[in-house]
Amino acid sequence: MAKGSNGPFSAVISLAVWITGVLVSLAVGFAMTGDGVLNQSIPGLAGIGEGIVISIAGWAVVILTLLSAVLAILEKLK
Repeated sequence: MAKGSNGPFSAVISLAVWITGVLVSLAVGFAMTGDGVLNQSIPGLAGIGEGIVISIAGWAVVILTLLSAVLAILEKLK
């Protein structure tokens, strides 16, 4: 989609893309933490510290995604 397009559906499409990005980031982040049924891994890093590096990275993804979502919402409310 071209930047700056003002079509009738551009705001809805942008919102849908943003929500999809947040949901995918949270799904991958929680999967990396190893708490769920699905466990994502990064080859080469999974063996370091028995997966603690992957778990820390997963929590970083979750925390940063939530923080950026809150900041984006606050920015829109300004």
